[in-house]
Amino acid sequence: MGMTTDVHLRELRYFVAVAEELHFTRAAARLYVSQPALSKQIRALEGQLGAELFRRDRQGVALTDAGAALLPYAREVLASWSRASAAVEAARTAQRTTLVVGMSTSPGRGGLLPAVRSRFTAAHPTANVRVRQVGWDDPTAGLASGDTDVAYVWLPLPDQDRYDWTVVAEEPRLIALPETHPLAAREEIDFADLADEPFLALPAAAGPLRDHWLALDARSGRPPRVGAEIAGTEETYEALVAGLGICLVAAGNARLVTLGGVVTRPVGGLGPSQYVLAWRREDEHRPLVRAYVEACRTAAPPPAG
Repeated sequence: MGMTTDVHLRELRYFVAVAEELHFTRAAARLYVSQPALSKQIRALEGQLGAELFRRDRQGVALTDAGAALLPYAREVLASWSRASAAVEAARTAQRTTLVVGMSTSPGRGGLLPAVRSRFTAAHPTANVRVRQVGWDDPTAGLASGDTDVAYVWLPLPDQDRYDWTVVAEEPRLIALPETHPLAAREEIDFADLADEPFLALPAAAGPLRDHWLALDARSGRPPRVGAEIAGTEETYEALVAGLGICLVAAGNARLVTLGGVVTRPVGGLGPSQYVLAWRREDEHRPLVRAYVEACRTAAPPPAG
């Protein structure tokens, strides 16, 4: 007859104990179960396997040939399961001791990341910090999907009330444009003079952040002209040089696009941008999240004003 597949670990554990003790009462004591319960489990196992595992006679208990055949495999299964549960526990521990930090562009900003990391590590020497780069189509840098625990992001965030944050930098929005652009000759450009220009836009999935970098707040309800969509820094630079459109950048990111042929200018009539470290509200009691936020607050004093 075919072997049935739902033999339980407990039955194998009971079998091994009886095989080692060759005595039901001692095996039951070792397992902290009653002897009738133990006998019942062994009978159930024998029923499932269709074979007697022990011979019980006046001399005591002995393994049958089937029992002797099963024993090394039963031990192997139990040992293997014990390694498996240890591996699961190790993974759980690693998850508790790993903090994943998301970002789309690296927050250069005066060596902020290494400063925060060293403060965080001083407080939690056994914790690991993993940095995950997230594309511009996700303005939450992995927080919304749960891929990251904390993230350096620009406000505004979609579903903003799901998150809390601490402000890392408040920076003016500059306009980046090809140096051959007629407006590039000016020292400062008023936003009203830019409103009809084609703009480079973040992917639609970026939602409110796309609107922020298109300066919807300063357009009095007139829709922007979108010259092209951009999903990364290199694409942005290429699109600017190709004259597909102009775009707003935070002052701290200006160096990422002014690589030759592109200039940035201050813009009159636009509010600043806030660069923050954000986290999900439901996670604020997690020790590693709190420690990283605290490290960030001490490494990046809040902007004046």
